[in-house]
Amino acid sequence: MKKTLTKLGILLLLVLFAAGCSESSAGAGEGQAEVDDVIDVVWYPNESGEDLKSSRDEIGRIIEDTTGKEVEHHLTTDYAIAIETLVNNNADVAFMGAQGYIEAKNGNDAIQPIVVPTGPSGTLDDAVYHSWLAVNVDDQDNYKKDGEYSLDTIADKRFSFVSNSSTSGFKVPSSGIIAHFTEQDSYKDLTEEDLMEGGPLFSQVLFGNSHQGSAVNLLDGNADVAAFCDTCVENYVEVAEGEENEVGSIYKVKENAEQPFNNVTGKEFTLMDVTPVLNAPFAANMDTLGEEDYKKLQEALTSDEVADNEGIFVPEDSERSALFFKSDKERFAPVEDEWFDPIRELQ
Repeated sequence: MKKTLTKLGILLLLVLFAAGCSESSAGAGEGQAEVDDVIDVVWYPNESGEDLKSSRDEIGRIIEDTTGKEVEHHLTTDYAIAIETLVNNNADVAFMGAQGYIEAKNGNDAIQPIVVPTGPSGTLDDAVYHSWLAVNVDDQDNYKKDGEYSLDTIADKRFSFVSNSSTSGFKVPSSGIIAHFTEQDSYKDLTEEDLMEGGPLFSQVLFGNSHQGSAVNLLDGNADVAAFCDTCVENYVEVAEGEENEVGSIYKVKENAEQPFNNVTGKEFTLMDVTPVLNAPFAANMDTLGEEDYKKLQEALTSDEVADNEGIFVPEDSERSALFFKSDKERFAPVEDEWFDPIRELQ
């Protein structure tokens, strides 16, 4: 009987030890959900470049002045890392696309939107940017049928997306591509997963890991067609022919473009498809930021003072690189989770 009790005791100690190890291992990936004196802000690869440091710093200054807390910026090279940093309680705030926000919300219900940038009207009515499908200017006629650009022509081409967590660099264009091709018998079973690898539709699939990276995949000849958005490349390119965000317009890489466009300066591409997309939010982890600081930040970011801050909303005719530009009445506006439902419906 004593031997039996001894064995049970040893077994219980082993179970408790294993449980402790398991908790320790899990905790290595997930931070403790608690409010502290530092606000950690994580940025997508698109916004992590040196050319946008002044924008990040000015937003960080606003956060520090508003909360009285120190801000630490976390730059990333991968969408998934940025999303998981917020989900796992290792960041308080993130600037992320609608799809990334939805994925974060699915992973942690404490994630809430703070604000989104409005459109030129100063309201949410035109709070959109644009998802592009682009081709090299010399190849543009290869993507037309009967004189019009056609998605039929992208089959069997080398295609570059941004990341499968990107709204305008994957979710929106893939939805349009699938809707188009599944009307054809030969592609009736085409899925989103099929677009992530060569074979089912494309001859090869690349991921640029940023909108800039996807654009460069096109311009340096590694891809025939690329998906990326207007706002993430506007610091590096300019309209050479046509109007902004119109199918058939030609864009040219600026001669003084910074990395990663510095090796493709002067090269041109054409827009074969343009789709409006809901603007990207600043999102918060409510468990680590806290309700008090959330309210303070939302009030500060939506203020006239921030709307008129040229360090955040840089004048459109400025030569400076920036996250946000001012053409009319642009500002930040609060949104509810439901505002992102149109992107959820693409799932």
